[in-house]
Amino acid sequence: MPSEIKFERPLWIAFGLTLFFLVVEVVGGLLTNSLALLSDAAHMMTDVLALGISLFAVRMARRPADAKRTYGYARMEAIGALINGGLLFLVAGYILWEAIGRFSQPPRVESSGMLLVAVLGLVVNLVSMKLLQAGAGESLNMKGAYLEVWSDMLGSLGVIAGALLIHYTGWTVVDPVIAVLIGLWVLPRTWTLLRAAGHVLMQGVPAGLDLDEIRDAMSGQPDVATVHDLHVWALGSKEPILTAHVLLANEDADADAVRNAMATMLHERFDIDHATLQVERRHCGGDLHP
Repeated sequence: MPSEIKFERPLWIAFGLTLFFLVVEVVGGLLTNSLALLSDAAHMMTDVLALGISLFAVRMARRPADAKRTYGYARMEAIGALINGGLLFLVAGYILWEAIGRFSQPPRVESSGMLLVAVLGLVVNLVSMKLLQAGAGESLNMKGAYLEVWSDMLGSLGVIAGALLIHYTGWTVVDPVIAVLIGLWVLPRTWTLLRAAGHVLMQGVPAGLDLDEIRDAMSGQPDVATVHDLHVWALGSKEPILTAHVLLANEDADADAVRNAMATMLHERFDIDHATLQVERRHCGGDLHP
């Protein structure tokens, strides 16, 4: 059973808990007048979006390819991440703008309510982490969701520290400081998400693969003269796809044997299982670029 399907139920539970507490944290932030809580809610929204994308990817991955979408729906993961990243930039930008105004005139903050909501958020994060921990070791999709929740747990700890400082010192300026720190924590992660999604949509070489190394390994196979028109990309965050033209060094070579040996090598060395290889006895006469 694929790990994405095996761990779908814990993923749904974690998604429900996180979504419920996102609403609680927004309401709590408005009632206590805490920008730090609202900032952490924005951070928690990244968890909701990440978990939602993970669930969506699991569901869509089950749908077979059809006559119009011959590769299926795997690319929806990158499209969703691109949309989510743009929204998160807007939210984080608003939090930082609001924080600047609060530095000059820090408003009154209900530290007790702020602390209560933050502690509840920490509990939700810890429960979600426990649910996702087992799947994180078997699936990149689950690992991404686990890391999102783990990072939000750090945000909850920051809000708890801010609430305690306000309660015992009365320094309400701590609230926008915590909000800025959380916002600055979210923005780099959001940028990384956008870059990864854009790389997939632009059909970039998947992370961990080196095109020159792959070309050298293919060219070094027996009875192979050169490899040209080599392309490697991925539909989603994984499952690399390769296409290439393979020119035989010897017209008498067994094309099927060369193709099978090369496919086996690509699987064993680079974990590439989807390879389309055009084996040629003479150069196809197309572009001569590598």
